[in-house]
Amino acid sequence: MKIKMRSPIIMLFLSLLILFPLRGKEFKIAWAKIQAPREAELRLEEGSVLNSEASIHITPMMRIESINIQGNKIRIRTSQSFRLDTHYYVEIENVGRWFLQPDGILDSLYSAKPLGLNVEGKRFVFRVFAPRAKWVRLVLFDDYHEADGREYRMQRDKDGVWEFSTVENLYEQFYGYRVWGPEGEGEFFDSTVVVADPYSPAVVTFNHYTHPAKTLILKPEPFDWMDDKGVAIAPRDLVIYEMHIRDMTAHPSSGVPEELRGTYRGLIYPEQRGGLPYIKDLGVNAVELLPAQDFANIEIPYRDSTTWIFNTWNPYERNHWGYMTSYFFAPESYYATGGTMERGQYNGYDGRQIREFKEMVRAFHQDSIAVLMDVVYNHVSQYDYNPLKYIDKFYYFRLTPDCEFESVSGCGNDLKTERPMTRRLIIESVLHWMKEYHIDGFRFDLANLLDRETCRQILKAARNLNPDVIIIAEPWGGGYAPDVFSDMGWASWNDQFRNGFKGWNPHNDRGFIFNEWQNNNTPSSIRRYITGSLKDWGGQYRLIEHSVNYLASHDDHTLGDFIRLALNKVDEQQRILDMESHMRLTSEELRTHKLAALALLTSQGMVMLHEGQEFARSKVIAKTTAPDSNWGKIDHNSYEKDNETNWLNYRYAEMNSNLREYYRGLIRLRKRFSAFRQASPSQFMFYDTGNDFFVVYQIRDRSGAFLVLLNGDKVNNEKFSLPEGEWQLLADVNTVYSPGAGKLLSGEISIPATSGAILRKMSSNREREQ
Repeated sequence: MKIKMRSPIIMLFLSLLILFPLRGKEFKIAWAKIQAPREAELRLEEGSVLNSEASIHITPMMRIESINIQGNKIRIRTSQSFRLDTHYYVEIENVGRWFLQPDGILDSLYSAKPLGLNVEGKRFVFRVFAPRAKWVRLVLFDDYHEADGREYRMQRDKDGVWEFSTVENLYEQFYGYRVWGPEGEGEFFDSTVVVADPYSPAVVTFNHYTHPAKTLILKPEPFDWMDDKGVAIAPRDLVIYEMHIRDMTAHPSSGVPEELRGTYRGLIYPEQRGGLPYIKDLGVNAVELLPAQDFANIEIPYRDSTTWIFNTWNPYERNHWGYMTSYFFAPESYYATGGTMERGQYNGYDGRQIREFKEMVRAFHQDSIAVLMDVVYNHVSQYDYNPLKYIDKFYYFRLTPDCEFESVSGCGNDLKTERPMTRRLIIESVLHWMKEYHIDGFRFDLANLLDRETCRQILKAARNLNPDVIIIAEPWGGGYAPDVFSDMGWASWNDQFRNGFKGWNPHNDRGFIFNEWQNNNTPSSIRRYITGSLKDWGGQYRLIEHSVNYLASHDDHTLGDFIRLALNKVDEQQRILDMESHMRLTSEELRTHKLAALALLTSQGMVMLHEGQEFARSKVIAKTTAPDSNWGKIDHNSYEKDNETNWLNYRYAEMNSNLREYYRGLIRLRKRFSAFRQASPSQFMFYDTGNDFFVVYQIRDRSGAFLVLLNGDKVNNEKFSLPEGEWQLLADVNTVYSPGAGKLLSGEISIPATSGAILRKMSSNREREQ
């Protein structure tokens, strides 16, 4: 059948079909971005189609040179360059209008000029990278209390760096920046806010959830490092103690004078039960400090409807752990002497935090203890006047198509680490802490959110400065990649080790030490964890030194609480009123703790302990003035509690000294015999015991031949026929023996349920005396 199409209306309809998309399918754009100085790109959602004849315009008026449509991609080439300080929109006639988000165009900007404040000759030179700003003003203050200061216009160079210099002597003054740029579309530019320099080596901060700050202009102060060059320890020899600076001495039981509790100086105070003397006595050779870069300590008011976010979750209005970094080059001033969280008061106004942080590091180094820092470069503080947000949100952060912050981190934003100048800031921050504070290594929070190239460059720059630097990833955040980090040369937390031996959840996901298998773990998995979790054995790591074996960290339950809950000593909803009884270990708890410790400290790879793990620390929510109805219950996420929930109570360390001494003994054994640190899989021999939960293996290396026996069976005692010869007992269910004190055994050994033992083969009279 033929149809004659002579009607003008029909002809007009067909013409529109050619010129514009069909309206039957809703036309949607996934995103629209400026990707180069003269190029915009649109990405259509699946199913959307745009005809090649569609009329496209860019406003403010930009002459379009060419349009290239390939599938769901539309590339628009302009005859002139886009301005960075201007908002542009793409319009498709009769279809819609979309904001062109500046993205790839920003990657073309880079400057090698020194940023922050630098004294160059006799000139004080201020530089800040703010590529899309319309103007930037330096604001100088004579006093940290001042709300208004002297303002100076800064000049922009072609790479987006704004600069001002003067010969005026500015020492002992304070400064910040006012930055103004395009408005709307989610921009954060606000000329009424003064932000401190992102390169601030020290800041004074006001106690408020917006964390207002000014940068200190300090005279260079020589510091006597007393020939300290840092502490170099082979990765596999490390026994790391993860700790919070305040937690170690804030409790009165630490014995630290009240005015020093919870401070850098309090941590190294010599006459105390806690702090550095306690850590040294335990025998670890490295500490990993929870975040100590300046962070937003105070969070938004609780249940205050006048704030931009309604806080229903944090009645303490605090951030205690520190995973909300504000200034990447500045030490946290609350931990300096005189620090306070009293509202309306200031911290850090005289810069003492710099000197006291250095004193802390020097003291640890004098006791041959390496200092690692937990650093957060995947996001910044959520609620405060963070300078990167106000200097250029579109440059420094990953954004949604609607120009909102992405938050894969779960912390309100994600840094766009792949930007050249963001990468530069991160690397220079790492080097700053190594040079200025003699930091020996770093643990990177949610490291999988850092782009791979930045990770590679961090390692390269850090190793160029110190070949022995320790670089550790938390290998998750938007994915899971311990194998990728290992291929790049990074170590990472081995959560598979943790889950295999302890488990993931104390209620329904328990591991070997509870006579259970979860998460697809099997006896072969346990053998893999013991020998270093190498890829060749089905593990994650290229090298054994990349495996950081641990059973607990600041996240989730303490090991002590995990065991209490798993053994049904306490219920998670139970209000604990008698802490003495709660903390006193039953024989079953003690055996489980010792088995876990023995497995951890005889396995290959780095070892990490969480503060208080050695005495079965519990986090019971302290009753305070905060309106927390959960007081008295076990806490698995104590990030907001700067109180006795987190502070270490050393009376409980004395109460459970049997367990603490067991850890001390195992650490001593690990240090003494290289077999527990430096063995290769070929030096292991596992025995078939007939019980999957009775793991026995022998290690032979230059330090001797050793048997390790781990009985995870919670019911059955197990017997094992010893190989030929005499074997000295180094550790059993009761104790770790001092050198030469253990029994000499031959024939058969019995290992009680939920316990373990270590033996060493004797081959000479001299060895019997050791």
